Amino acid sequence: MSQEHAFYRSKTFNRRKIWLMFLAVFFVLMFLGGRLVYLMVFCSEYYGQKAEDLHERERDIKAARGRIIDATGKILATNKSVCTISVIHSQIDEPEKVIAALQKELGLTEEEVRKRVEKVSSIERVKTNVDKETGDRIRAYGLSGIKVDEDYKRYYPLDTMASTVLGFTGADNQGILGLEVKYDSYLQGTSGKILTLTDARGIEIENAGETRLEPVNGYDLYISMDSNIQQYCEQAAEKTYIKKQADEVSVIVMNPQNGEIMAMVNYPEFNLNEPFTLIEEMGADGTESANKKQELLNRMWRNPCISDTYEPGSTFKIITAAAALEEGVVSLADQFYCPGYKLVEDRRIRCAKTSGHGAETFETGIMNSCNPVFIELGERLGVENYYKYFKQFGLTQKTGIDLPGEAATIMHKQENVGPVELATISFGQSFQITPIQLVTTVSSIINGGTRITPHFGVEVRETDGTLVETFSYDKREEICRGETSETMQYLLEKVVSEGGGKNAKIEGYAIGGKTATSQTLPRSEHRYISSFLGFAPADDPKVLVIAIINNPKGTYYGGLIAAPVVKEIMENILPYLDKS
Repeated sequence: MSQEHAFYRSKTFNRRKIWLMFLAVFFVLMFLGGRLVYLMVFCSEYYGQKAEDLHERERDIKAARGRIIDATGKILATNKSVCTISVIHSQIDEPEKVIAALQKELGLTEEEVRKRVEKVSSIERVKTNVDKETGDRIRAYGLSGIKVDEDYKRYYPLDTMASTVLGFTGADNQGILGLEVKYDSYLQGTSGKILTLTDARGIEIENAGETRLEPVNGYDLYISMDSNIQQYCEQAAEKTYIKKQADEVSVIVMNPQNGEIMAMVNYPEFNLNEPFTLIEEMGADGTESANKKQELLNRMWRNPCISDTYEPGSTFKIITAAAALEEGVVSLADQFYCPGYKLVEDRRIRCAKTSGHGAETFETGIMNSCNPVFIELGERLGVENYYKYFKQFGLTQKTGIDLPGEAATIMHKQENVGPVELATISFGQSFQITPIQLVTTVSSIINGGTRITPHFGVEVRETDGTLVETFSYDKREEICRGETSETMQYLLEKVVSEGGGKNAKIEGYAIGGKTATSQTLPRSEHRYISSFLGFAPADDPKVLVIAIINNPKGTYYGGLIAAPVVKEIMENILPYLDKS
């Protein structure tokens, strides 16, 4: 009985075991079946694409970079159609013929070409920026393994015009300098692709065709620069550069009401289509080390109008005068006396006229650009008030111009300013600012008291002209009273009509302005910077021009050599603007 019971127990256990195994196998098969259905039905598109990707070779199609267009509609930066030449090792049937053809057409050495042709890779780039005619000749050989893809190269129709402003692009078509880098995100566009089917060995499948993902072109950038005004300024700068054997000549033309820059010149300019070729003025002889050449290139590409600081000299008296008027410590009729110098502590600080101007009013003092008058204004203001107006006028911050590399004002800390420092600051020495900071601050004083932001960018549009974005810029109103602004307009017009700026006088136009002559450091080298800042019409300024001549030879006084430059520029552009 016990034996029979044991038999039945064993039989039941085995049957249960079989059922458990069956159920386990069943559920595994169900899972696998479900997984298979999921992969084949619901994920078929995804994995199909993955499989296709494994058998696709990808080649980029560069997008056309957006153009840069001036205020007159003239194209300042555009693109040239070029080609990129590549080789695919697995597809080359006649390597020696390929090497010979590429060597001949591309002007490369046999070693350079062979290295790329024999390299085992999916695709090897041989040369970029190849002109279209050469690309067509290479394509005509009909040699397998050579790919000729369309590409774009940046091209500047006016070569050297506004080189430090426009900037240039690198081999990857990305901005490197100037507006090209500042607005790169708008200009660069999105690259496309050419997709080609290949077999497991990487060889293209015959008659399989190609899939193209078309590139999206960049937006066009419209700027406030006027190429005609820019040309007038460059011609005047070049003439002065040669005549005065100067180190460089800079010019800025700006609308003081809204900050739009019509021209910015830094002569000598470089060729934008050959940005890595040193210009003659850099003094290179071809024997420079790589580091030395890079140093010279960096200097050549530099924009002194925004990146270099200097002692402004007497043009800064505009700011001192405005601060004194705003604070109420001076009036037009206030009396001063100039014996040719002023004693400040133990220092005798001289006037430009060493014999002295004698008795004079504040009005005649600014017409004469008399240092003792402005030293006294500084004393009347005091250090605390003076620095208050530096901040109020915007001198302690950068202008925010839409160009990279803007330098900040270099000024004494307030607590370190004693009577002598205050005296020299009052007539534009012992501190440094950029030219763009000076013209921006002066513009804000003479335009009624609105601090504006200097800029080039106006708007971006699609290639067909559809508006994408209009740029807006910060404005800060009431940095000075309207009365102060009107008084400064009046005083600066008197400087040109009757005072030291009369070499900028133009018949039929009311011109306001201020001369300046300052020394560079170290002063023992006797190097000077001559400048003149002028604007018109004096009572409602629409255009402001500054000319800065760095280290002129011979006569170096701003009223004698810089004022005539501004006059020449204004004689050309004022009638032109009247017609616009």
